Amino acid sequence: MSRDLVERWTRTLTAARDRSPAPAGAAGHPGPPDPLPYAERLLARWAEPQREYHTTAHLTAVLDHIDTLADHAADADLVRLAAWFHDAVYLPDRSENEERSARLAERALPEAGLSAGATAEVARLVRLTVTHDPGGADPNGAVLCDADLAILAAGPEAYAAYAAAVRQEYGFVPDDAFRTGRAAVLRRLLALPRLFHTPHGAHAWEARARANLTAELGLLG
Repeated sequence: MSRDLVERWTRTLTAARDRSPAPAGAAGHPGPPDPLPYAERLLARWAEPQREYHTTAHLTAVLDHIDTLADHAADADLVRLAAWFHDAVYLPDRSENEERSARLAERALPEAGLSAGATAEVARLVRLTVTHDPGGADPNGAVLCDADLAILAAGPEAYAAYAAAVRQEYGFVPDDAFRTGRAAVLRRLLALPRLFHTPHGAHAWEARARANLTAELGLLG
């Protein structure tokens, strides 16, 4: 288990529940529960064998990007909690992963000592990763979506490794069907008016991400 990730989880949960605590005794504890068991259970999910891209490395990268974008968020700690949960449930052959991840957050976070309002915001953000389209006036959503999609703006080697890992996760899909499905995903992303919604993302990542997506689409034939 990554000590760094455990420490990051502990800092984030502690800060979030200090500002938005659950009602006293709501979780059956005299005080806030120990964050460690929650970190252990989440990290066990992120280390499941069916994952090739959606691993703790992805989680770490998203958290790092949120740190970069934190000044654009209304509550960066709630965005960080959403990052922890956004792919906590991940089965490549299922379509409801985001919804199940949001429901996991709705169960776990009140028990961990977070208020109902803060929990609802985390779950809302997790559900937003279905479309990665936060719309206007949603700074938390913009930060999470930008952080999650930042891999699209990676350099050539890192982007190629990302694309290869995605293919490995869908190893059960025949090549022709994968190319068709992946091309549809890429076209959907390219059709968005903008991939990134924070000023930093729009300036630093948008053009490179579109170039990467276009190049991958060309390789798919």
